Amino acid sequence: MSAALSAIDRLRRALAARTSETVDDPSRSPAAVAVVLAESPVSLLLIRRAEREGDRWSGQMAFPGGRWSPEDPGLLETARRETREEVGLELADAELLGTLDDIAPRTPTLPPVIVRPFVFRVDRPPTLRPNYEVAHAAWVGIDRLTDASIYRGYRHAVAGATLVFPGYHLPEGVVWGMTERILTPLLDLIR
Repeated sequence: MSAALSAIDRLRRALAARTSETVDDPSRSPAAVAVVLAESPVSLLLIRRAEREGDRWSGQMAFPGGRWSPEDPGLLETARRETREEVGLELADAELLGTLDDIAPRTPTLPPVIVRPFVFRVDRPPTLRPNYEVAHAAWVGIDRLTDASIYRGYRHAVAGATLVFPGYHLPEGVVWGMTERILTPLLDLIR
């Protein structure tokens, strides 16, 4: 068994053995993201959001996803639909490994959402076709993400003050904020 396959197997077992925390808050809009892992080699799909005026997450590294729509039967379909729309990746046949804990922004200036991360597995990293909402999409190797040298403080200006947040410093951009809060527990489960 390859190391790549064992990482996916470890994650599959860890997700099956835990109960994800869900948040029910009617004052926040439900949303979902797709955390997509590919084998051969084990890599993770990350996007950099396009720069758009009025978008509080404009230009940030993220997972594909967005807000629930009344046409979506549930948040799982929201994650699948948003991934299909944003990067052209169809997840209907992908293996659903499980969910991570719901998270909400910690900053009151961000939109009031609750995000549910769904974790999927695909055999190989397929070709991606980013739409207008996505400036860049990439498959990032798990070995790069677990390299301790890339996980360090990230300075960001918030309400006139410069704060330091934990982040993954990649050539594609810095993964921080809510995406870091999803990614770090995921990597802990893989380890």
